[in-house]
Amino acid sequence: MKKNTVTTLYMLLTVLFTSCLLISNIVANKLIQFGPWSLTAAVIIFPLSYILGDVIAEVYGFRAARRTMWLGFAMNGLMVILFTIVSWLPVPVWFEHGAAYSTVLGNTPRLFAASMLAYIIGSWINAVTLSKLKVKSNGKGFGFRAIVSTFFGEFVDSLIFVPVAFFGNMPFEELLKMMALQITFKTVYEIIILPVTSIVVKKVKKVDGIDVIDRNESYNLFGRGGTK
Repeated sequence: MKKNTVTTLYMLLTVLFTSCLLISNIVANKLIQFGPWSLTAAVIIFPLSYILGDVIAEVYGFRAARRTMWLGFAMNGLMVILFTIVSWLPVPVWFEHGAAYSTVLGNTPRLFAASMLAYIIGSWINAVTLSKLKVKSNGKGFGFRAIVSTFFGEFVDSLIFVPVAFFGNMPFEELLKMMALQITFKTVYEIIILPVTSIVVKKVKKVDGIDVIDRNESYNLFGRGGTK
């Protein structure tokens, strides 16, 4: 994929990726019961962003995936800023849901920093891992590469987010349990939906006629340096 080339499918996948990211952050304040454990509702939606990220990195290459990652990062930051401004605005005396609105859509600086840092580093690890494995396998074995890259991406994501967001607010043992459960849940999610992901990858490659293998890629997170 040449620099600045944008196909209709790439644009659609990027929109879906960003939408899943934003929705997952909106529902993150909702807790759900999963057996004896409590999880944020975001675990249902957030893994879809990793799956879409796998499709983008697999078809269009690391640089296209990096553009999508930073776009999602920017849109998430914009959303949080706008939600914060709106929550600060005064409400009419008869409006009874101002506090509830702020609770659902508000975000503490600590949680915001944790989610943004975990997202960008985890997504980068996911894209780099999938891309490097594709180079080594010469494009073969997408299923294996998708699972391995998701595991490492989610591992780093949880390793950053859970301690930064909750350290000091819950026992250390509970932090470890939450990290382990999130990593396991999201990786299993990837495995279950892998047949659908593989079909999507094949269709997108066929329609766009693109199958990038990132030979000599520098994998710079900030988009500098080009190839090695």
